[in-house]
Amino acid sequence: MKTQLRGQVAIVTGGSKGYGAGIAKALAGKGVHVWITGRDPKALATAARRLKVRAVAADVGSAADWDRVFATVFKAHRRLDILVNNAGAGIKIAPMDQQTDEAIETSIRTNLTGQLFGCRRAAPIMKKQKSGIVINISSGCAIHAWPGWGPYSAAKAGLNQFGHCLYTELREFGVRVTNITPYWGATDFTKAAGIADLHPAKDPKVRKQTMQPKEMGELVVHLCEMAAHLEVPDIIVQPLIQEIIPL
Repeated sequence: MKTQLRGQVAIVTGGSKGYGAGIAKALAGKGVHVWITGRDPKALATAARRLKVRAVAADVGSAADWDRVFATVFKAHRRLDILVNNAGAGIKIAPMDQQTDEAIETSIRTNLTGQLFGCRRAAPIMKKQKSGIVINISSGCAIHAWPGWGPYSAAKAGLNQFGHCLYTELREFGVRVTNITPYWGATDFTKAAGIADLHPAKDPKVRKQTMQPKEMGELVVHLCEMAAHLEVPDIIVQPLIQEIIPL
């Protein structure tokens, strides 16, 4: 039986742009009470108005910020049905001998530790409700290897395995966990990572053929609407235009 989303409550991290905005918009369109997070208060507020959702400025890598997010959302609704761990960043894409300790630590905290912080707070709420879904937005880097992507890839691979472990803990309580692993996407990821000029998706024709934020939103909605007794541990999404020849 299809799960009805109207009236449910969702947190979408990194929700001011890219996949996060696409996910927030799609969920809100189904009548979900959506809260987005992000580090830039101004950009977050602008996005919240555009998407017709609510926002809490927060850094996923900060445990204190996560406490504030959950306190705000739980005070408003007394429940949480959907947690989308979308926030992430390349931080520094470079060979290991050109990395810095700070960049490595930031990459792990942004792409893995922060997601664990959020799930630690969501788990007891969903267990008590005996319902809910956690969706982790991972990366093809969790599966394949490219030079310069070591810290980011390690974090995303860890996120995927964490998702599997979390599911084994929450399954008996009726809580589902899904890892979505996309490859090239029409987001600002490469620009933020400082590699936009080197990436094939800099070509508008190529970019149009990668995964769009709207498409990611539609996929997340589909997962949330699935019958509550069914689990999808992993979904891998590859654009046909991307040829994958890594290790």
